[in-house]
Amino acid sequence: MTRVEPEIRPRVIVTTDAEIDDECSMVRFMLYMNDWDVEGIITTSSQYHWEGHRWAGNDWMEPYLDAYEAVYPNLIKHDKNYPTPEYVRSITVLGNIKSEGDMEEETEGSDLIVKALLDESDERPIWLQAWGGTNTIARALKTIEERYPDKMQYVANKARLYCIWEQDPTYQEYIRPVWEPYNILTIISDQFWAVAYEWDKIQPEKQKAYFVADWMKQNILEKHGPLCSLYKAHDDGRFRSEGDSPSFFHTMPTGLRSMESPAYGGWGGRYVNVRANTWLDEVPEKGYVYPEGRWYTESAWGRTYMRERYPEKKELMYEYFKPIWRWSEPLQKDFAARADWCVKPYNEANHAPVVALKHARDLVAKRGEEVQLQSEAYDPDNDQLTYRWWQYVEADSFSDRVSIENAQKPKTAFRIPNNAKEGGTIHIICEVTDNGTPNLTRYQRVMIKVQE
Repeated sequence: MTRVEPEIRPRVIVTTDAEIDDECSMVRFMLYMNDWDVEGIITTSSQYHWEGHRWAGNDWMEPYLDAYEAVYPNLIKHDKNYPTPEYVRSITVLGNIKSEGDMEEETEGSDLIVKALLDESDERPIWLQAWGGTNTIARALKTIEERYPDKMQYVANKARLYCIWEQDPTYQEYIRPVWEPYNILTIISDQFWAVAYEWDKIQPEKQKAYFVADWMKQNILEKHGPLCSLYKAHDDGRFRSEGDSPSFFHTMPTGLRSMESPAYGGWGGRYVNVRANTWLDEVPEKGYVYPEGRWYTESAWGRTYMRERYPEKKELMYEYFKPIWRWSEPLQKDFAARADWCVKPYNEANHAPVVALKHARDLVAKRGEEVQLQSEAYDPDNDQLTYRWWQYVEADSFSDRVSIENAQKPKTAFRIPNNAKEGGTIHIICEVTDNGTPNLTRYQRVMIKVQE
């Protein structure tokens, strides 16, 4: 019997400071709004941008909203779950923008977050994405602390924070000291730099092919409708930066189960628990001590390396950023397919395969036992499918590699090593790719818990 495990549809709220790479991220984000319940797009400030300082304008979203409205009739030919343009406009609001770290006053944006977090009619987690500063999120949490103190634990259980650096001091000055005891799951990413302004130094040579001018022009920038035409690549067409996109890569329903734990890894990176329920990037240097305070441009390992040490010990750089760049090819091809959805009819565009397992996603096995795995996939376009089973070693509880039989077949097997740690887990990924144009990939992750 094929097992298609139901995935909880992610709820997401974006806060963005409208930097040029936020605008690039917004184009891609809008092409994936069918995959989430988007409950807010909120303009906020950061240490780099606030009202009156390098500011894109309070109405910066208008061209993107207009362009989304223009391509919406074609997008819903591919998926009826795209939200209506009217709805997207209704949830696009201003937050706290007056200065860096502004959280003094309640705003339409902070109120929207408060309402979503307090709504007891929907118990699903809410992924609060900080593309800029955390100040509007902080203002919302402060309102809850002040007015609804008895709801703080309820809110903390529902909230999930994914921060692209700490782009203002409000996480350290307010969120951490007040809310850390309530254990909000928080990811603070520095890995995002792999798809930010220095991608051409960080991405390995093979992956760079999906960011160069010719690829971007052919697949995104030209002849793909008004939304993609707003994408602010470099003047010659080269990919510029999407530093904020990993915050929503993390919530893409690819089958990698990344939302279950930051330690599992997925298109939005992989993270380690540093303190309380806060997860940061794994640093490849032995003896490294994480800073007590902010994880941002002045202190995060990757950005510091790129500023002060590059190109020394580039192998450390590649290892540090690998949790994101390893997915560059399927990510970019997926982006290209969504761009096609803006202009092509259903039967002329590609759609991702659907991957299922013929057993549970979580298994238990003893040391020395053979584990049999089997997947079954279908393709909406009747494309041919190729299979690849592989071990996600970095996510495992121990570093030994297992030998996977018939790794290119739907059915495979491997044996639990005799030295596997009792209670530990082995992560096996079933990767399925179609032969459409562009070819698209989806996954299923099987986790095997080792028992004695």
